[in-house]
Amino acid sequence: MQTLRIRTFTVLIFFIILLVPWVFFVAAHFMETKTLSFTKNGPQDEILQKQLTETVHLIEEGSDRWRDPNWQNQLHNELRQAKMDAVILSASDQEIYRSNPERHGALSLTERFSVIEDGHLLGKVVIYLPKSNAVQVISIVAGLLVAYFIIGVEMRRFLLKPLERMSYAARQIAAGDWEVELPRSRITEISEVRDGFEVMVKGIQKAFQKQAESEEERRFVIAAVAHDLRTPLFALRGYLDGLEQGIAQSPDKIAKYVAVCREKSAQLDRLVEDLFTFTKLEYVEMNLHNKTIDLKLIIQQSVDSLRPLARQKNISISSHTAGHCFIIGDMHLLERAMNNFLDNAVRHTPSYGEIVIQSYKEGNKVKFTIRDTGPGFSSEELHRVFEPLYRGEASRNRSTGGSGLGLTISQSIIRRHGGELAAGNHSEGGALLTGWIPAAVPD
Repeated sequence: MQTLRIRTFTVLIFFIILLVPWVFFVAAHFMETKTLSFTKNGPQDEILQKQLTETVHLIEEGSDRWRDPNWQNQLHNELRQAKMDAVILSASDQEIYRSNPERHGALSLTERFSVIEDGHLLGKVVIYLPKSNAVQVISIVAGLLVAYFIIGVEMRRFLLKPLERMSYAARQIAAGDWEVELPRSRITEISEVRDGFEVMVKGIQKAFQKQAESEEERRFVIAAVAHDLRTPLFALRGYLDGLEQGIAQSPDKIAKYVAVCREKSAQLDRLVEDLFTFTKLEYVEMNLHNKTIDLKLIIQQSVDSLRPLARQKNISISSHTAGHCFIIGDMHLLERAMNNFLDNAVRHTPSYGEIVIQSYKEGNKVKFTIRDTGPGFSSEELHRVFEPLYRGEASRNRSTGGSGLGLTISQSIIRRHGGELAAGNHSEGGALLTGWIPAAVPD
């Protein structure tokens, strides 16, 4: 839709104000004179002047017969032929004669003179000339009124109505109606305001939806955390009550109860730590302590920390790194992410399984893969594996000991470092995690 600038619209308004009265004036002039010429007509002016002179002479010569009906009839005939009217007043301003009682001459041209004889004022005469600009003046006024009417209608159509509809739309949006249709305008500035308003509405709608999703996620996290904390706490309280009541009497049974309590407390500690890390990464602006580090070192430290747990299940862990893989990042967070990867792999890999870690530099990226020989991800898990507190195990059991936040935290850490993480299955079976981090630029 083609639009107009306000200054162009203003110029058009002034043009209409000048054009319409001029059109009306020309039309009135043509209707009165039957010509479009605006030059003075010399012969007609001479005739009018001659008739005016004769009329004045007749009135002056007949001053002694102003009240004579016959003379008045003669003057009346002369005035009719000349298309003029006259009023004769006495020296005391009393009306002696009026040719046309209905004519007062507010808009007519007049000639006024006094009749004096022997130094005495005999009377006053007013002659109304036939030519008048009344029609032209009325036509100009009518043209102005029509011009203002047209301007008012167009201003309401192009300016006021879109602004009124936009104000109404703003109130609808404030009431929560996001499907409101914003008005369009032929004025460029209003159209630009409308486009900006539409962008703002979409931004507010997106922020509102994000807030609603965050609120829903918050409620879900609270419910999930309450469930996850209740389960180990219930077990811990049960075993502690057993110890207090003397149910465990033999040293072996007491040691078993204590081991279970230690395991449940460690599980609670791991869950609280994961929740704390998740909260800082997702909801708190966390500063990274960046420095140049070798990803090979981070992988080796994580392998060393997880090797005892893997040895309990007779799982072999092998690491293959092609040269140095220098990156810029937070050593603590990246080690935390790698520990989560390996912990998840150890927990889901059956006994006598294998975990293979590879890292290499490709272009300006340092890539890494972690493959295990477990059951891999199901189709549903591939879509939800990075969701907070999601676990694929049935009935939300803790048989594998996970908190459901490990991969979520790890993905957030990798993304904080400008990289990306993806989950999939290896062609030969087992889960496969693939990620990359921008490589450090050499000095």
